[in-house]
Amino acid sequence: MPTNNQAAARPITRLIAPRLALASCVRAFLVRDTTGCAPLTPGQRLNRFPAAPMCSVVWTISGELEAAAPGLTLADVRMPSVLFGGPRSLPLVSYNPGPVHSFVLMFYPSALHALTGIAMGPLLDQFQLFEVLFDAEWQALSQAVLAAPDDEARVALVESFLAPRWQVARQRDDQPASAIQDWVRRLGVQAASNGLASGARNIERRIKAWAGQPMRTLLRMRRAEQLFLDERDAMLKGNISWSDIAAQGGYADQAHFCREVRDITGLSPTELARASRDDESYWIYRIWS
Repeated sequence: MPTNNQAAARPITRLIAPRLALASCVRAFLVRDTTGCAPLTPGQRLNRFPAAPMCSVVWTISGELEAAAPGLTLADVRMPSVLFGGPRSLPLVSYNPGPVHSFVLMFYPSALHALTGIAMGPLLDQFQLFEVLFDAEWQALSQAVLAAPDDEARVALVESFLAPRWQVARQRDDQPASAIQDWVRRLGVQAASNGLASGARNIERRIKAWAGQPMRTLLRMRRAEQLFLDERDAMLKGNISWSDIAAQGGYADQAHFCREVRDITGLSPTELARASRDDESYWIYRIWS
């Protein structure tokens, strides 16, 4: 039987910003820990993520992660303790059969490409075994993350590993890009100025190699994310006009806005507002900033 303190405990869900020197490389660290809270229902143990331009490394520190909807594409429904996930053009759902402690490192994909040479295009909407993609130094980091005593130590390990490597990788371009809208804008400039060939096809090819998705998709995601962040408080309070929001975001009309929200999240704006407020499985929408 759980104690009163256990029964009252909520899942630990945290978004941790990287140190400033890594702000153009790492988008965020995510922590999801349900091991010390009251038991969650099966529906509450789902994890629902929107389509996103970032790529990620997912460590399952304790517990298990399973595929629950298209997007986790390894052969076994039960995922290994370390996974690499590419950029996503579709919403994604995973499932934890019991209590879980997950630690996630989210990269800007062009930064990871600069660090490792890994092309992002073939990894769109894919999850791959970490050891297939990364060399021995990265694998040693991964094992250290799994063995670390707490999440603060995990953040410190990752940042200490990345900082000198990112300093070298970014010497060719030292402009900061600490927010996704700045990153998308900067990516287009980089693609246009890289090398002698600057035709539209060459630029688009570079962007897809670095980011995994075409610029028009990145721009759509950037606009939707910024609008969500600007209006989240009003959404959660139910005090919002979707037609006004569509006009403010530069959409053609409310129907256009609703289609794009559904493409990115799988829900209509009204459904997303309710789920973000009331549904535990939409925890990422409540903490994102």
